[in-house]
Amino acid sequence: MAKKPESGGVSPEAASIFTERDVSLFREGTHYNLYDKLGAHPAVKEGKDGVLFAVWAPNAEAVSVIGDFNGWNKESHPLRTRRDQSGVWEGFIPGVGPGTMYKYFVRSRQDGYTVEKRDPFAFFNEIPPNTASVVWDLKYEWSDGNWMKRRGEAVRTDRPVSVYELHLGSWKRTPAGTFLTYRDTAEPLVRHIKECGFTHVEFLPVTEYPFFGSWGYQTIGYFSPTSRFGTPQECMALIDVLHQNGIGVILDWVPSHFPSDEHGLVYFDGTHLYEHADIRRGFHPDWKSYIFNLGRNEVREFLISSAFFWCDKYHADGLRVDAVASMLYLDYSRKAGEWIPNKFGGREDLESIEFLKTLNTALYERYPDIVTVAEESTSWTGVSRPTYSGGLGFGMKWNMGWMHDTLSYFSKDPVYRKYHHDRLTFSYMYAFSENFMLALSHDEVVHGKKSLLSKMPGDDWQKFANLRLLFAYLFAHPGKKLLFMGSEFGQWREWNHDRSLDWHLLKSAEHTGLLRWVQTLNRLYRDEPALHERDFEAEGFHCIDPNDSEQSVVSLLRYGRDKSEPLLVVCNFTPVTRSAYRVGVPAPGYWKELANSDAAEFGGSNAGNCGGRETIPIALHGFYDAISLTLPPLGALFLKREP
Repeated sequence: MAKKPESGGVSPEAASIFTERDVSLFREGTHYNLYDKLGAHPAVKEGKDGVLFAVWAPNAEAVSVIGDFNGWNKESHPLRTRRDQSGVWEGFIPGVGPGTMYKYFVRSRQDGYTVEKRDPFAFFNEIPPNTASVVWDLKYEWSDGNWMKRRGEAVRTDRPVSVYELHLGSWKRTPAGTFLTYRDTAEPLVRHIKECGFTHVEFLPVTEYPFFGSWGYQTIGYFSPTSRFGTPQECMALIDVLHQNGIGVILDWVPSHFPSDEHGLVYFDGTHLYEHADIRRGFHPDWKSYIFNLGRNEVREFLISSAFFWCDKYHADGLRVDAVASMLYLDYSRKAGEWIPNKFGGREDLESIEFLKTLNTALYERYPDIVTVAEESTSWTGVSRPTYSGGLGFGMKWNMGWMHDTLSYFSKDPVYRKYHHDRLTFSYMYAFSENFMLALSHDEVVHGKKSLLSKMPGDDWQKFANLRLLFAYLFAHPGKKLLFMGSEFGQWREWNHDRSLDWHLLKSAEHTGLLRWVQTLNRLYRDEPALHERDFEAEGFHCIDPNDSEQSVVSLLRYGRDKSEPLLVVCNFTPVTRSAYRVGVPAPGYWKELANSDAAEFGGSNAGNCGGRETIPIALHGFYDAISLTLPPLGALFLKREP
């Protein structure tokens, strides 16, 4: 608990770290380090320890700091407004320090409206449902220097990127069912990621949020990790340990909307400061949350500063930007008459489009070795293309079309799959229109959608075989990879944010076999350049036969920079073993079976090709040679020609 302030009131002497240059940048909309200027910052003024407070509230009549240090007295510690019309209120309070709980008491010019607000720039907050901000010092001694020097290599377009998506509150819990702390999560998480072979971990939002059931997507603290799992330094320590073990960290980040809790951003100074005033633009009907007014310089700076903050203070290697589609369209999830056209009469949200371009440009200029990933579910052109060519500037985009079509196909009984073959192959038509990440994410295993394993048709053996086949197809298809926690070992039940994953399932041979298959796929993906070097290039992919719908078989080639060493992948989407199945190949010789999803060690029936097959001189599929294979039931083969 912070000690009692040395005197009542706010000291006017040297009570500002917001300089004239800061004001100039703030007004023009290019101040992206606002977290160094606004909020609560421990400082020493005239030999006295204390805290500098600064908050943007241009329509306030008065603002004061209330907290545990003054008995939450609304009158004792008023801030003073700057004379430069910036709308910033500031002041230095001696005798308080890290650990002090506080809020801003705001009296608006509008109708005498008063409210208590948490600090939009707070670095730490009370554990929800409590709502106070906490003064905090972010000093931390990082030990990830080696990673930071070379982390750009990990997200290059020609490198393997295999992401493990997880929710910190339900990945693993204590035996008593309580949360693991950030620090306690580090060792078991690192061990699991390394055992599985993923290159990155992606956390569902760690930014503070009031309602646990929102999974973090109703963000209220854009500059603070949730206190549910520990302190900011403990969150840093988790990321630090991951980096020390060569694991990249991507954070989910939500600039599209914010919750309606009174202590948050909404109606902050008695006016619609952060959100649009018109409900047709300012309120999201699906999520019952408010939409940022991205036409305001200060709001854009707030969000871009948040993005910078996580890369700067927490060493994030990337941001996955949530709900981009909802930002691009003014009529998103709205009926006729419920939205306002843009100035040209169209449905495109011009302010959001410009914001996203500015965000990506600014991030890549400051942090060229990170990646931004868009969750964008429509066919918007150029999401992952440079802004100078008209794109939005993201590094990658989730391939939602591939996910929907593929899961729809796999849900079919194999006897009917031949009638839906195009759902597998349609993605080949657009696979290189964006830098795609193939995501089997949390959204696909909740709200009655079932877990991936439970989605699969057939008896238990067929369900596991189908899931191994799905994962094989994920790794064979062009694009970077993402898999949600629990899927790697075959979680039976849907994801539930209120309980741990069912780790006890790994006592079963079927589940450990599936986990071994994921380990094998990740190893193959890392080790074979053909599977990752040209993920975003049409020259890296060739579908040998996309039309064998009658037998529900797909055969394809993946190429790396060295075109002479392609990888052959053949997938049989039926439970029928197919003998002497011929596939044209680009070179004669012995093709070694690198991986077989039906191997006994993965829980399969062990149908295969005795380690590989020699080609036969028969012209097929546009090649001079062919290979005759035994295709295992509901199985996938990965083969490579031996030199």
